[in-house]
Amino acid sequence: MGNTVTRDRTVEGVTAAVPAPPTSPDAGATWHYGDPLGEQRAAVTDAVIVDRSHRGVITLTGPDRLSWLHNISSQHVSDLADGATVENLSLDGQGRVEDHWIQTELGGVSYLDTEPWRTEPLLAYLKRMVFWSDVVPEAADYGVLSLLGPKLTDPAVLTALGIDALPDALIAVPLTSGGFVRRMPAHADGPAVELELVVPRDQVPLWQHRLQAAGLRPAGIWTYEAHRVAGLRPRLGVDTDERTIPHEIGWIGTAVHLDKGCYRGQETVARVQNLGRPPRRLVLTHLDGSVSRPSTGATVTAGARAVGRLGTVVDHVDLGPVALALVKRGLTADTPLTVPTEDGEVAMTIDPDSVPAVEGVGAGRAAVDRLRGATR
Repeated sequence: MGNTVTRDRTVEGVTAAVPAPPTSPDAGATWHYGDPLGEQRAAVTDAVIVDRSHRGVITLTGPDRLSWLHNISSQHVSDLADGATVENLSLDGQGRVEDHWIQTELGGVSYLDTEPWRTEPLLAYLKRMVFWSDVVPEAADYGVLSLLGPKLTDPAVLTALGIDALPDALIAVPLTSGGFVRRMPAHADGPAVELELVVPRDQVPLWQHRLQAAGLRPAGIWTYEAHRVAGLRPRLGVDTDERTIPHEIGWIGTAVHLDKGCYRGQETVARVQNLGRPPRRLVLTHLDGSVSRPSTGATVTAGARAVGRLGTVVDHVDLGPVALALVKRGLTADTPLTVPTEDGEVAMTIDPDSVPAVEGVGAGRAAVDRLRGATR
């Protein structure tokens, strides 16, 4: 993702929005407001609002919506409580990730928000799978606003939201003017509080004005992406490719429930969980910042050997230039890596804190190993 700072433009004393680069997955959204690193800092020390309303939102209505979705997705949602929020996936027959969404159940409606380029394909898939179930998938004209920072607990912010207290993590509460606010899990060294407003699209400007009046600073997508990358949170189609399985990117447990009935791709999930280890793993990498930034999708090499794929690339206020990468599972954190840029190859290193200290052995693999040992 490009990180070039465009010359500031001001309108009525306020720095104008700088759009995301046209090659960015967030093209059309605001990249920053002239001070991207300051905006990132404010997300950790103060509070900011990020307009992510380019994401797509789908609603499911009808009495069968939860039992039906439970049977065609990776998450356990058949008895999802009112206000509950989960991550969920659609897998193909080989267990590879096709779609990822955030799902909230509220007031008899299931809200699914996903990447802008996957909204129509996901909606088309859901409609094809309805058959005889009493469920109606529809595109919904809602926008998503992300609020980041410790000062979201301030009384002025709660008053602006019209709530007495922040909800617990992964819980949503309705807003009086429509839509809802939900709390997302916080990540180490990132913003202490993360909220998301999912509101009717025509109310997005009103909410931006109201929350800025309550003290929130406008921030661009760059801020959201930098903290997402530092938190090792993958993004569909950016940090994943057509071969990605959930085990490789940390979606087991968060977006895949291991104790539920059959769904498409479950066989691969169970096999990797019980017998093997995923061929790749998602890691945080640090880049040499002295040259141009590499591009998402670039091949990561160790010597002359291809060992992975580069995902999101972004400049972080504290960490400098960083990127997520899918690399071969056997790579150690001290392996020298390179990735191509317009100016030639650039060095990159794996952040050791992003590599599991000890990889467990699946129950099935352990049983096989015991059996082999007994027959020797």
